[in-house]
Amino acid sequence: MILSLFGHGVTTKAIAKRFAPNCLIYDDKFKENSHDEFGNKLLQCSEFDPEKSDIEIPSPGFLPNHELIRQAKHLTSEYDFFQMPPSVWISGTNGKTTTTQMLKHLLSSRKAVEGGNIGNPLANLDKNAPIWILETSSFTLHYTEHTAPQIYLLLPIRPDHISWHGSFEEYEKAKLKPLFYMAEGSAAIVPQEYAGISSNAMLIGYENSHDLAQKMGLNIDKIKIKEPFLLDALLALSAAKILFDEADIDKINAFKIDRHKLEEFRDKQGRLWVNDTKGTNIDATIEALKRYKDKKILIILGGDDKGVDLTRFFDFMRDFDAEIFAIGSNAKKIMNFCAAINKNAHECKTLDAAVKEIDKRLDKNGVGLLSPAAASLDQFSSYIERGELFISLVKALG
Repeated sequence: MILSLFGHGVTTKAIAKRFAPNCLIYDDKFKENSHDEFGNKLLQCSEFDPEKSDIEIPSPGFLPNHELIRQAKHLTSEYDFFQMPPSVWISGTNGKTTTTQMLKHLLSSRKAVEGGNIGNPLANLDKNAPIWILETSSFTLHYTEHTAPQIYLLLPIRPDHISWHGSFEEYEKAKLKPLFYMAEGSAAIVPQEYAGISSNAMLIGYENSHDLAQKMGLNIDKIKIKEPFLLDALLALSAAKILFDEADIDKINAFKIDRHKLEEFRDKQGRLWVNDTKGTNIDATIEALKRYKDKKILIILGGDDKGVDLTRFFDFMRDFDAEIFAIGSNAKKIMNFCAAINKNAHECKTLDAAVKEIDKRLDKNGVGLLSPAAASLDQFSSYIERGELFISLVKALG
């Protein structure tokens, strides 16, 4: 069997290692043909011959309008390619990673493993594990055509990755796709607006955290985790309850939220700063603004907004006591929106310049917030690099 892999990323590298040396790997960045360390061929995209390929697997983020995708005759996703044990898929716009980690934490004694978009490719997961917990991206779902989970946890869907999918409708369609493949006896917990979709799965709709807690018989008053992570915790508890009829609230209360998500710290003067670099879309940043609504917010915005219309975000910001410091590739766009709603704004362009400007204005009653509402790849290698730099810049202040 000849495997053609499109893109040389984390997912395809793991597949190539497992099935070496029978993989042909194509990537636009290859300027000449060569081999990887396992003997697989690294080829320029022009070398692809669909007649000499048995299966084509794209990296999840590989653009659907790429010439290789159009030429492929046996295109499949990694989800369709690997035979899964019973699985829980977790998707939506914000909270996927945290929900995945929380469910893994709850099911640690059950020997469940986590993977997917959280950073562990399916090729590296233990096929004999009793259950796979998979953070599932819209990119993966776009390419997945028949595999489905036993439980699907769907967080709210908000505009994101529009430039990749082409429209919000296509992005939403990808997120809803598993519902149409799920079997009888499976279950999906979805926002209430999707609870009427025709599916063989049992659909449980929720309006908000309190509604979900009531429907699942969970005592929300005993959960110490607060929004925006409360919904994540309730979804994880709900999945554990469906699977094993257990909802260990003491265990979920012991869960530690990842760094880079509303991570609070103070500078040498005792002023509050918040690293929310994981706020890569407008709804994540809206949640950050809600948390600090009673403070003067000096917020760093900007980066790659992935083609999303920012009008709704700036309409939301109108009533906040906020001053904006714009960075990244959409800085001018941010400045124009700020002018339209009469918000005080500064075009800083870079993160270090933004931190310096906030340092001049921040007092002990305010908050210096990095929650960019945009991806980081226009200026950084990852949102983590952006967050680490932010912390180091603040700690270096006098």
